[in-house]
Amino acid sequence: MKHALSTHLFVNHRLTTALLDRIRHAGIDAVEIFCARQHFDWTNHAQVAELAHWFRDSELTLHSLHAPIYSDEVWGRSGPNSVIDITESSKVRRMAGVDEIKRALELADHVPLRYLVQHVGVGSEEYDERKTEAAFCSLEELVVFSRQRGVEVLLENIPNALSSARRLVQFIGVTHLNLGFCFDTGHAHMEEGGIPPAFELLRERIRSTHVHDNNGTDDQHVWPFLGESGTIDWCRTMGLLRSCGDQFPLVLELKEDPERKHPIDDVVAIFERLENL
Repeated sequence: MKHALSTHLFVNHRLTTALLDRIRHAGIDAVEIFCARQHFDWTNHAQVAELAHWFRDSELTLHSLHAPIYSDEVWGRSGPNSVIDITESSKVRRMAGVDEIKRALELADHVPLRYLVQHVGVGSEEYDERKTEAAFCSLEELVVFSRQRGVEVLLENIPNALSSARRLVQFIGVTHLNLGFCFDTGHAHMEEGGIPPAFELLRERIRSTHVHDNNGTDDQHVWPFLGESGTIDWCRTMGLLRSCGDQFPLVLELKEDPERKHPIDDVVAIFERLENL
């Protein structure tokens, strides 16, 4: 399977070409850029130009862009208006969030990329039909904007009542939006029944992945095999993922661990262990 790394691993640091060089030299095929202003500031023309120039001359490909969750640089701590939620009931705030996602996606005008990974709602959000309608309106606009840039929108299963595997399938069925999924192993592990039933529900439309571990309760983004609290059965999970052939890559989406002196080397070791199961 193709290997990719989400820059979520370095999300508290500025995304630089030096970091991308290290990822490329480690033999990793592609990256997903995680849109957080303290990491990749999509409004900073100098940073966008620097990344665009680097990707033009590099063998490392930009597989996907993770849509921004907050508009500030401190994970939403600047206030509720910094939360980007495409299910927001206030049309003014919702459209402001959609516009922010569009601004981030303008990176595709400079660097070819294949997917935009999008959350429906925020963590632990309750189900509400009005939120489903708001998500539909937001996604209609985002899909048109994305396709104009050769990008496909993927919905990610996340731990809330709008975005479980079953809810995402229902959402696609009701709205008739022809969207694929980004299958998140850690989030599926937190659902009732765990990874296998969630995977089977989403299987046909999975176009990308987020691979990480947790204790089954908390969204910890633990390193597979290297995190003490991880409880995913990786042998069984890799069997499921491999059953789809080359339909999607393995994209590691890990949390930074300050104790790891050579994190990219550890990432390569995780890929090897997953493939050797």
